Amino acid sequence: MQTIEMNKKAIMLLEEWDPFNVGRKAYELEIADVIAELQVLDHPTDLAKRIREIYEKTYEVWIPLEKCMQIAYKLLAIKYEAKCIV
Repeated sequence: MQTIEMNKKAIMLLEEWDPFNVGRKAYELEIADVIAELQVLDHPTDLAKRIREIYEKTYEVWIPLEKCMQIAYKLLAIKYEAKCIV
């Protein structure tokens, strides 16, 4: 899987993840930031913390780390599949 395909899968996953119940298309900027972090982070806790920071900065609402961990694991699974690490 190429990086472009990996990014598309990750974007689709993040579009479905609606932590604040505001609709699928409400998170375009946050999704772009998370995709950028996914390129450089490999540890689920690090990615989860960055996801929480990114969404919290925009919406000023705290997301429990457990919810961010769930999406971080899914994103990293996509990344590892793309790099054939699994």
